[in-house]
This record gives sequence, C-alpha cells and structure tokens, in this order.
Amino acid sequence: MKVAIYVRVSTLRQQRAQTIEQQLDRLQAHVVTQGWSLADEHIFRDDGYSGAKLNRPGLDSLRDRAAMAEFELVLITAPDRLARKYVHQMLLLEELESHGCRVEFLDRPMSDDPHDQLVLQIRGAVAEYERALIADRMRRGRLAKLRAGQLLPWTKALYGYILDAEHPRDPARVQVSPVEAAIVRQIFAWYTDPEEKLSLYAIAKRLSDQGIPTPSGGQRWNVSSIREMLKNPAYTGTAYANRTRPVPARQRKSALLPVGPGTSKRPTPEEEWIPIPVPAIISQELFDQAQTRLSLNRQMSRRNNTKHQYLLRGLVSCGQCKLSCIGRSSRPNYAYYI
Repeated sequence: MKVAIYVRVSTLRQQRAQTIEQQLDRLQAHVVTQGWSLADEHIFRDDGYSGAKLNRPGLDSLRDRAAMAEFELVLITAPDRLARKYVHQMLLLEELESHGCRVEFLDRPMSDDPHDQLVLQIRGAVAEYERALIADRMRRGRLAKLRAGQLLPWTKALYGYILDAEHPRDPARVQVSPVEAAIVRQIFAWYTDPEEKLSLYAIAKRLSDQGIPTPSGGQRWNVSSIREMLKNPAYTGTAYANRTRPVPARQRKSALLPVGPGTSKRPTPEEEWIPIPVPAIISQELFDQAQTRLSLNRQMSRRNNTKHQYLLRGLVSCGQCKLSCIGRSSRPNYAYYI
C-alpha cells in the first residue's frame, strides 16, 4: 500500500524541541512495521504553522497529491495535527476520502463506528477550546507585562530606535539610532520652525530628494509616514500600547490597493493607553508644537472642504505610490487631480 505521512508543529519553540522529528520517527516506524511503501516525496510537513488555519504549504501539497491518487492512505499522529477545528477536520477527511484516500491517526485509529466518530468530534472540539484558552491566556499575560513596563508595544523597531537582538521586546534594552534620530529631529524642526514651516508634502519631497532611505528602506518618502512620525509620542520618551483597536474595514485606501484582510484600526480612549518608558529623541515642548499645527491642518484640510464635488472621488490613484489622488483647484473653473 502506498502511504503518505503528515506532520505539523505550530510554534518555533516546538520546532527547536524537535517535536516534529519525533512525529516523523513514530510514523515512519509504523509504516515499516506494517510493510507499507513510503516515498520521500510523500512526506509532508508544516514547520511553524497554526492548525487553526487551512493555509499551510505542506497541507496544500498533500491535498494536491491526494487529488492525483498518488497514495491510498495518509498517516497522522493525532487529529489536532491535521487541524485544530472540528469543522476543518471534517472538511479535510471528506475531501481526502472522496479521492479514495483514507486517513488514519496513530494515537487513535478511527473507523466508521459511531463511537469512533463521536470521539473524533469531541477531540476536535476540545482542541479548538484549548486553542481559544491559550490565546486568551497569552493576551492577558501580554497585557500584564505591558502594564508592568516589561514589554515593548512594537513588533519591530520604531524609526529612530534599535532593538536588542536577543531581547527585542525588552524596553530596558532599547537604544537610540544616532543617524535615524537626527532625521527625526530634523523632521520636527522643519515642521515647527516658524521660518521653515514646511508642509508634510514638502518634508517628504526634501527627504526623497536628499536620498535618505525611508523607514522601510525605500527611496520615496510618503506624507502618511511623516504624519505618523509627527503624531507618535514615543519620541518624547513614552511609548504607548493599546493606542488602537481593530475594527472591520469600511473602504480600501486606494482603488489600486487590495482590500486586504478586511480590518482597520481605530484609536482607543487615551485613558486606556498603557505607557512604556523608552529613550527620548525630542522634547515634549517640540512635540506639542507639532500637534498644534497638525490639529490646525486637520481643520483646514481639503477633506473637510465640501465646496467642490469631485466626480471621481476615491477612484483616481497614483500609478507610482498607489495612493488615492486628491482634487485641487489652481484658478477659477480649473480643477484637477494630484
């Protein structure tokens, strides 16, 4: 009998502990004991992929090969290695069986017996419950560490800072990047200096013309990046966690950009923010000056001007940066998109 085996671990910690190799050893030993035929290309594995999702490269390859009838049996250690959710388990089992491929679990051999099917359903439900319980515990533990000032709210370094390679989420190990910090100070100075008083667009253009790399390593600075930098209180010495919350997205940012995962972010009330101390790059006074001008700009923004009706509002986008264009009037009776 031609068989295939599937193994999976969901975390890097499990990868380092070589739990996936333990699964492989057990499954291969069982194949040898039964005298079955196992080809190397029929060993499918997903290292570091959650069982709560079906989007896994190893599982996708297994499903494709099963559709081509390359093997008659799939051997897996336990149902939760195939999927954490019972609905996903049933979907995969029915799909594989429709291709003439049987699935066998090493820890609990299954049959068509109603008792076995009930046990499979219960195990799937318990695995789903355990995953929800673990996720909730991790969320509460993360909040506790944030409130104690032991965890950074950033998953990657904020522009102007350097994280410790061994402990990237430790606030006590955050350092200031001299070059990037100088650029941050210059941006605030350009925006607040009464003589310079550059607009966000002018600052982005000047940085791009000077060949200064963007926070993502690109060549052209974006107005939104400058705005977010000027609004971030972390540069005054206090980073805040829980500043935003996910909400369903109502519209895409541009006609040329994909809809994305369907979520957007909304600010949370300031009293719910969790402060974490970090090294300061600018003074609180300079930051407050920038906020005053940003607030004034919002009041005078074109988006709040309903004088003109733009026929292609939200439909015209820039072919280079992919962002939406805005309407502008240079003289009476001459309006255009920029």
